[in-house]
Amino acid sequence: MTRGTAVWTNWARTEHIRPVRRERPDSIQAVQRLVRAAAGAGLPIKAVGAGHSFTGIAVAPGVPLDLDALSGIVRVDRDRQQVTLLGGTRLHQLPALLEPHGLAMANLGDIDRQTIAGAISTGTHGTGLGFGGIATQVVGVTIVTADGSLLTADSEQESDLLPALALGLGAFGILVEVTLQCVPAFVLHAVERPEPLDGLLPTLLDRAAAVDHFEFYWFPHTGTALTKSNRRLPGDAAVQPIRPVARWVDDTLLANGVYRVLCNAGVVAPGIVPRVNRLADRLVGDREFTDRSTKVFTTSRTVRFREMEYALPLEHLRTAFERVRALIDERGWRVSFPIEVRVAAADSLWLSTASDRATGYVAVHRFFREEPGEYFRGVEAIMTGLGGRPHWGKLHTRDAQSLRAVYPRFDDFVQLRDRLDPGRLFGNAYLARVLGA
Repeated sequence: MTRGTAVWTNWARTEHIRPVRRERPDSIQAVQRLVRAAAGAGLPIKAVGAGHSFTGIAVAPGVPLDLDALSGIVRVDRDRQQVTLLGGTRLHQLPALLEPHGLAMANLGDIDRQTIAGAISTGTHGTGLGFGGIATQVVGVTIVTADGSLLTADSEQESDLLPALALGLGAFGILVEVTLQCVPAFVLHAVERPEPLDGLLPTLLDRAAAVDHFEFYWFPHTGTALTKSNRRLPGDAAVQPIRPVARWVDDTLLANGVYRVLCNAGVVAPGIVPRVNRLADRLVGDREFTDRSTKVFTTSRTVRFREMEYALPLEHLRTAFERVRALIDERGWRVSFPIEVRVAAADSLWLSTASDRATGYVAVHRFFREEPGEYFRGVEAIMTGLGGRPHWGKLHTRDAQSLRAVYPRFDDFVQLRDRLDPGRLFGNAYLARVLGA
């Protein structure tokens, strides 16, 4: 236990809090005791995960719980290919944990610093029209509720609650165990190349449907899309990975080191940003390789930034992107960070950004030394007008009233919260805004 002097800060430096005290439980029973103690003292309590959300979703003004000591495999069901993990397990630890069992996660995002509990609670996702976000791979959860008891939802008990608890925003309790539906380990054949943006956009949905996983990045002030197309291969397929030196040059030296220098230069002299982006366009995104899935899905991101991402009905994806592109030109903004476009299958989770609809995602970013407000507000207005849903862990200004209109199960979620946490032991300012007090 650490009593409250140290300030907790998230990765993006968008949230700061000085909690009453910090705790690092080493067992589920310890979590239960801490929840009961916090309730008795009238202190809100939350698991803070990796702090990789840009929003205040993990802010714990009373007692933040660091679950790093609650990490690893609890059990493996080889017949069902299901693996139960402790909630504090980091995504980057999963390859070493799953590979001995010949298993992998069906899909991942491009950042793997998060805990499994945090990733599913915020709606973290990858790309692919045949695949949902990480929470769609959840077939069971166990949470510590407000009275310190354990609640398990899976196929055999409380199954009707799983679509809410699997992506619960941290609103129901402390997520201590997660059971994932895994798949046999597989290989990805990756093709990353620059293409003319105006040639890609008319065929965007066809391109996304043609491969297992598709996405593209666009640096504003350029005419090029950096496309990424991944095809799934059996686990015993031959691999041709990027050579270590080449990967270091591409992913560490250029994509992080040189790019950080260029972004800082753009802060001092915004007028050079278009030239910087054209240079970045030429430095990255032209390679082909085959490797284990996790080696392809995830990348190293060390340049600090702020992000807003919106989920749209798939049929509006091109329109949304083109309106953002036009807005940047109209306002004369100098935007150094790329826009990212991804896709996902519809799912049945109550507050998933892809709930009940095939989805396209548009993510906008700003270097952390730049003020994102005007840019993000302009983008948000476009996305809201097209029925967009904001990523729960990324910056937005939406509130409960506006979100209720785009989530058919919103009121069911709130009613379940009232039942499981009527005193808002697990609440904070962010949840009060997006779910109501």
